[in-house]
Amino acid sequence: MRIAVLHFAHETVTFLPNDTTLGDFTYPGSPASGEALLAHDPRSYMGGFVKVAREYDGVELVGIESPLWPKTGTGSGWITEEAYETFLGRMIAGLKEQGPFDGVYLSLHGAMGVRGVARPEADIARRVREAVGRRAFIVGTFDPHGNEDAEFLAQADMAFTVKYFPHYDSHLQGQRAARMLVRAIRGDYVPAAVTVKVPIITPTVLQWTGASPWMDLVQRALVWEAREPDVYVNVFFGFPFADVPDVGLTFQVMTNGNAALAKKVADDMASWAWRRRKGLLNTAGVYPIPEGVRLAKEAMARGETPVVLADHSDRSGYATWILKEVIAQDLSDVLIATIADAKVIDALKGEGVKVGDPFDREIGGLADESAGQPVRVTGTVVGAHEAHGTLWVSVAFGRNNVVLISRYLTQIVEPSELAGPAFDLAQFKAIAIKSRVHFRRGFDDSGFAKTILLVEPVEPFLGTVRLDGLPYRNVDLKNFYPYGDVEFPQARSS
Repeated sequence: MRIAVLHFAHETVTFLPNDTTLGDFTYPGSPASGEALLAHDPRSYMGGFVKVAREYDGVELVGIESPLWPKTGTGSGWITEEAYETFLGRMIAGLKEQGPFDGVYLSLHGAMGVRGVARPEADIARRVREAVGRRAFIVGTFDPHGNEDAEFLAQADMAFTVKYFPHYDSHLQGQRAARMLVRAIRGDYVPAAVTVKVPIITPTVLQWTGASPWMDLVQRALVWEAREPDVYVNVFFGFPFADVPDVGLTFQVMTNGNAALAKKVADDMASWAWRRRKGLLNTAGVYPIPEGVRLAKEAMARGETPVVLADHSDRSGYATWILKEVIAQDLSDVLIATIADAKVIDALKGEGVKVGDPFDREIGGLADESAGQPVRVTGTVVGAHEAHGTLWVSVAFGRNNVVLISRYLTQIVEPSELAGPAFDLAQFKAIAIKSRVHFRRGFDDSGFAKTILLVEPVEPFLGTVRLDGLPYRNVDLKNFYPYGDVEFPQARSS
């Protein structure tokens, strides 16, 4: 049994002005093939898939040359046609040269945005199908923030989506994909799938599955999987910061040859979501940044620390709104992690920056309107080290404050990511980070933070909860709740 393994993933913020280019996907280690591809992400989808697939006798995995995540992370816009066609072309050529294959595994995301390609993941599946033929089975794994409809499964056979946000179960879904692909190849599972889209669009910061009703939505999917053998329920929360035609909430259900059961479960999930649509938009409160910083200052005075200020809205990494307010409101003992500024990082690297150097320059801002203006920071370099594959520089300023400067947008997920020689994390009463929900893994679920404040700028910029402030061209918000007078006839009344 020969299985081809491929990877092509990006969560594309199409409103950002900087395209994601061929060069962004090309760096030491990317693209990857063979064992390098199979081993590149042992704790996520790929690791789970490889682990389980290799537990079966006679399974050969072939890592086809694939790009890894771009070095920009999610802080970049439309993928260029050149980048997409170059890498997909190489992947298709590799399939043809190294085939035939009994199965194909596609490690995807679901919110990839490509200039000139309406549904990239479905297009990938179509072109893979043309390369491997109808006999081979194709399975994909997805992030719950995928924007998907029925088109992917029109070409592929199965899809498995992470259920939790933060994404705790990526490895498990990779395992599931491997197990079911082997079963399908052996003839033990005949996929029958139904897809239902629900006209609800939600900001990602409100999709936290640690609270109702998103927690309840995931639990309902899990109950269906528990009570009905060989039923698998995918919940695509949707990614509203991609201006693509298949945005919004989507349910996919797969069964072993039972299309009627798949439809029953999909309709039930969709109806449940529609009945609770108001609650899906009210999972968490979000404060304007000036108010959030004021509330953080008050919590610090009361001793309700550490405080986490989570700026969910910064999509470029360059935003300076929190930094500006920390200075304006004269907060002390604050760590800001991070402000992205590639030019400053390059300049400091060229100067041979070292601990103890004086620092006096503007940082951040100007990447786009959402980033605000640069802010002048005067202080002392207290750290300069490699992190996330690039140079990070820590600057102490004001009254026991530190700002971390990075090259790219960085979501801090765990407090341990901030550990290092530059400072002791315990010295700070507040930590300001750029994250939507992922940070809850290390700062909330662990009990680390005593106070959590979700914040965004006053204006409705790129990552806002006020989606009607975004310049959509391919999406009409009036077709979605809560922005239009929308009906969903498929929903049952009970």
